[in-house]
This record gives sequence, C-alpha cells and structure tokens, in this order.
Amino acid sequence: MLAVAPNEQSRPIQTVLIAGLTAGALDITAACGFYGLRGVSPIRILQSVASGLLGSAAFTGGVPVVVLGAFLHFFIALVAAAVFYLVSRRLTFLVRQPVVSGMWYGVAVYLFMNHVVLPLSAVAKRPFDLGTALIMVVIHIVCVGLPIALIIRRSSEQPKAGA
Repeated sequence: MLAVAPNEQSRPIQTVLIAGLTAGALDITAACGFYGLRGVSPIRILQSVASGLLGSAAFTGGVPVVVLGAFLHFFIALVAAAVFYLVSRRLTFLVRQPVVSGMWYGVAVYLFMNHVVLPLSAVAKRPFDLGTALIMVVIHIVCVGLPIALIIRRSSEQPKAGA
C-alpha cells in the first residue's frame, strides 16, 4: 500500500535529496559519456552548464567555474526531484505508476530545460540536431525521470506493521 498524503511521508527532504542527487549523478555521467565520445572533457561540460549564468566567459574560467557548473547541475536535478515529489502528493498516480510517470517526467524535464531554461539563459544557441535531441531525451528518461519517480515511489511506501 502506498502512503501519498504529505503528513504520511516521514522524510520528504531526505527523499528529494536522494532522488535529486541520484538523478544528477546519472545525468552528468551520461553527459560525460556521450560528449566524451565526441572529444568533450567533463570540465568543458561543467563550464557549459555554468555558461547558463556566465555566458561565454565560463569557458575561460578555471576550477571555480567548474564547481559552479557542478553546483548548478545538481541544483537543477534537486529542483526536478522536488517538483515531482510535490506534484506526486496531489497526483497520486505518479507514485502508483512510477515507470510510466517517470518516463514522461524525463521527457517533460528535457522539454522544460530546452524550451524554457536554456532560452532564458546565457548559453550560446546551437543548431538543432535531431539525433542528439533523441539521445538526450532517452538520457533524461533513463537518468532523470525514472530514478526520481522510482525513488519517490519507494519512499512513499508504508512500512509494514511491526517494522
């Protein structure tokens, strides 16, 4: 049986932290793998994340910019987990069907990032590449949406009596 009312959830902050940090770690690992095969270093990837705030100056920054990029990346993942958690308290089917809802949530996060966050940021605009976009959608499904939904579902399960 699932406990989905907010007062039945004993550790919402811990749940969001675990879900967000897990999704953030999986997502950045996938990004480093995908772009690493194309010759892009993890440092450059994190500078690219920081360029959302700093623009092209991020690519001339050193360790502080890389740390900022990592912080921003994980902050975004934590916000994504918090949003799913909060919405799942009202729309309980999200935790009753975590695989389906997680897959759709991964797509939603990808679309939100690419059609709201990036256009509002200082990131340099790049031409659309359908192949890369499809791979990024799959990465968001597998590395962001599914882990968030499954971790939040697990935390929503009531402990067995006597436990």
